[in-house]
Formats: sequence, structure tokens, C-alpha cells
Amino acid sequence: MYSRQIKRITDYIKSGEKNERDLKLGVEIEHFVVYKDTLKSVSYYGEDGVESSLRLLLEKGWNGKYEGNYLLGLEKDDLNITLEPGSQLEVSILAKAGINDIDRSYLNFLDNVLPILENKNQTLVALGYHPQTRINEIKLLPKKRYDLMFNYFKSKGSHAHNMMKGTGAFQVAIDYLNQEDYIKKFRVINALSPVFYGIFENAYIFEGEPCKIHNIRSFIWSNCDDDRAGTVKESFSDEYSYEKYAEYILERPPIFTVREGRIIPTEDKLVKDILDPDTTEKEELEHLLTMFFPDARTKRYIEIRMMDAVPYPLNISAVALIKGIFYNEKNLDVVYDFIKDISYEETQKVKNDILISGVNTLIKDKTILEVGRWLVELSKSSLGEEKKYLMPLEDMLNKGLNPYLITKEAVVKEGVIQGLSWAMLKR
Repeated sequence: MYSRQIKRITDYIKSGEKNERDLKLGVEIEHFVVYKDTLKSVSYYGEDGVESSLRLLLEKGWNGKYEGNYLLGLEKDDLNITLEPGSQLEVSILAKAGINDIDRSYLNFLDNVLPILENKNQTLVALGYHPQTRINEIKLLPKKRYDLMFNYFKSKGSHAHNMMKGTGAFQVAIDYLNQEDYIKKFRVINALSPVFYGIFENAYIFEGEPCKIHNIRSFIWSNCDDDRAGTVKESFSDEYSYEKYAEYILERPPIFTVREGRIIPTEDKLVKDILDPDTTEKEELEHLLTMFFPDARTKRYIEIRMMDAVPYPLNISAVALIKGIFYNEKNLDVVYDFIKDISYEETQKVKNDILISGVNTLIKDKTILEVGRWLVELSKSSLGEEKKYLMPLEDMLNKGLNPYLITKEAVVKEGVIQGLSWAMLKR
């Protein structure tokens, strides 16, 4: 039974293999919906709430997705809008090969959403943590799966609810050619996770006050739920494979499963207690894989999940950085050679060190800032005309800054609201 469960998951992962000419990038970008003059959270509920803004998008030709009478998502063309537990507004862009196409689609999303919010004196903010409203003041979205997760996490890590309602993330999904390519990419992403955390750190304010540590996102995830967060330790082994990721999934509890449209709580059962290799439908298997949130996650692609939400155009720079590293064989080999002797334990130490030292933290005798600059140069060498998208990131790192430091300087000089204005999305 167990071996057939492993095969069911590995067959699913293998089905994601692509030819080199078909490699694409997927993007998910979370935003906070806030009032412009206070940066306080806009609730899902009420006359001016987030749901009312979604309903106005229906009039622009978007198609709604509902749970009961609640409008909880929208889709149109290559864009998909969903809401996170604290009403963070996430846009997913259909996977594309060209960065210019991703850029165009994201601007199209802003063109649709921002005018509606402007009429309500609201806007979108791209930050790693909510800029003003505290967690206990943010209402949970009316979605059954979020209720189950919220209650489950009460007995887990100290900051699991902060993760659900307070964080804003930026994720990029990449393809793999075969198992060898998958292993190499997955190892690089995990070993460099402190670098991605560090150079895209964007949460100077935490629960309404200046944050006492760096990389609050990393800290929150480390204090969320050990069963479903953190680093996939197995990826540092020379024996890592599709099968090892399948084992990682099977030995953990999914909280609930979705079967024939019904949400079924699973309590303390592990995936191996639930997954029938012969009868479990594809949709249920896909759901089970999404109930775990490590820094790098495997589906039929690899998700890079450790970056804070950052404002445009820095978010497009992140896409360019990742494309230039992971979709150029020479660059990937160079980076793999750099990280291949980094152990799981060393990576955990660096992740702990960045809480104190931020981008000055050392990884293999180089600061995270220096590694970031090196990665940008590598990426530039392979992107051709698309290297222009790296310029905002390159300029920031060459000044010795990351988004956290930019925000800190502005807040100290101008106050919280004006200091955070750079993270407000504009068109």
C-alpha cells in the first residue's frame, strides 16, 4: 500500500516534467487592501469592504467564485484573484515564458483593481506584514477551510495566526525538465532560502510597531507548524528524489481533505492514512499537496515561497532573477557548485542568524547582500533584452539596501504612513 501511495504521488510530480522549449514561470502576488490615509485594514465585510470591490469587478467582465453567498474570488483571461484568510488580495498570473508578458498581465490587474479602490479612498500595499492593523483586529474570511485551519493552529506554533492573517507573500513557480533537473533546482532553492528571505525582506513594521528582528516572515514560519512549514530536510541528501518528497507528504497531517466537493476534517490522520492510491481523485491529491507550506514546495512545478510581497517593479525583478538562474543550465550549475556542500544544519543556522543580522548575515563567508549581487550578475548574463527587468533589484542591492532598510529609513525620517507610501501600488 505505502509503495503504491509513493508511486501515485511521484507519478503526479513526474507528470509536470517539461521540454526545455516549454519552460514557464508562474507568479502569485499578495497585497493588503488598506485605507489610504491610515493604512488600516479594509475588512472583507461591509458596504466598503473587500467583497464589495470584488462585486464591482464582476461588472468589468470578471467571473466570480463563491462559497455560499460569499464572493471569494474572481477570474478573467490569464488572471485569478483569491483572498487569503485576513482578506489579503492575491493575484495569480497564468504561467508564461516571457517576463514582459508577466509584467503586462500584472499591470492589467492593477488597472482593473486600483480605480475601484481609489473611489473608496483605499489602495493596495505590497508588504511582508500588515502595516497597521493588529492580528486580533482582523476578521477571518468566511471560508470553511480557513475556519478549520484557524482552529487547528490554536494548538500549534505561537505565530500560526499571524501567518494566516498578517503576512503578505510573493511566490514564483518554476518548471523542471526531469528528476535530475528537479533535484538540482530544489536543492539550490532550499540552500539559498536565507538569501531569498534576506534580499526581499519587506516587513519593518510588525503589529503596529517597528520590528525588533529582521525577517519576521522567517520567524513566523518557524513558529507556525513544524509539520507543514520550514525547509524540506530531505532535499539536502544525495538520495533525494521524487519519492523522498512523496514520503515527506505522506508522513504529515493535512488538517482536512476535499472529496467530491466536500471538506472533510482529518484531525490527526496522516496523508498515508487518507490517500488511496487507486481511488483518490486527482483533485483530492492536488489538495493534499497544497496543505503543506515549506519554503520550496513541489506540485507539478516548484514553488519558491520565502519572499515577502514587494512593490512593483521590484516584484518583476524577482521573476527575472529566478529565470536567469534556474532556466540557464550553465548558471544553475555554477550556483549548484556554490551550494552543494551546504548542509541542512548550516542553512537552519543562517536562517536563525538573519533574524539578527539581516542582509549582513554570512553564508559561506559571503554576506547575503554579496550573494544577492552575485546572483543578479549571473542572471543578467543569460537574460538578453529581459535583463532590463533586473535593474530595480540591482540598483537596490548596489546601494546596500533591501526593502526592509528602505522602509526603515523612510519611517524614521517621515513617520509610518509616509514612510510606507513607497509600498502603495500606483498606476
